[in-house]
Amino acid sequence: MFGLANPDRFMRVTRGLTAPLWALAAILLAAGTWLAFAAPEDYQQGDTVRIMFVHVPAASVGLGIYAALGISSFFVLIWRHPLADAAARAAALPGAVYTGLALVTGAVWGKPMWGAWWVWGDARLMSVLVLFLFYLGYMALRSAIEDEARAARAAAVLGLVGLINLPIVRFSVDWWNTLHQPASLLRADGPSMTGEFLWPLLTMMAAYGVLFLALWLTAIRTEVVRRRVRAIQARAAWRA
Repeated sequence: MFGLANPDRFMRVTRGLTAPLWALAAILLAAGTWLAFAAPEDYQQGDTVRIMFVHVPAASVGLGIYAALGISSFFVLIWRHPLADAAARAAALPGAVYTGLALVTGAVWGKPMWGAWWVWGDARLMSVLVLFLFYLGYMALRSAIEDEARAARAAAVLGLVGLINLPIVRFSVDWWNTLHQPASLLRADGPSMTGEFLWPLLTMMAAYGVLFLALWLTAIRTEVVRRRVRAIQARAAWRA
């Protein structure tokens, strides 16, 4: 991992990874979508159960993306490495999109199940909303400060603070009474759902995860190139 912290080495290693990741993400998304529509209706939820195959992967991967952002922010503050800053910055927009998708699909799913689009007192809903706001705050802070070094440090502090919210999101259904059901996948006695729903869900989760990796690597590589171009332009302007 620390070897990849060198931008030149990172660019060489990841040059051949992005295209296969994009292809694998497309294959997994196609397979997951087919499995989701092939799954039977739920005896209680009917066809609305298919929202699960979008909502749960988006929420889970959105949570994982913030963990990547927070860890990258830690490396920014400790070692002030530009590649870690590029990684944190590249994770923010996909993370916000995934988390926003989880909020929207959760509202669509919640209306027929709970009779309401949104419940302000629900711990899971509120903690995911806070996660979404941390993503937006990170991007807004980066944009508000012109000096890149200062922006990187300030955003890294915010990124680290946001890590406090991750266990709250994860364990909110265990710590408080919420409308959300307890965990169905990560259980000591194994998943509680049958294979006809489990395999489409796992496939979509894999698809969302690989898609993020493809987006993340592409965005980091683009950021590295952008910074190199800016450095060349700055040297040219100084010599002129």
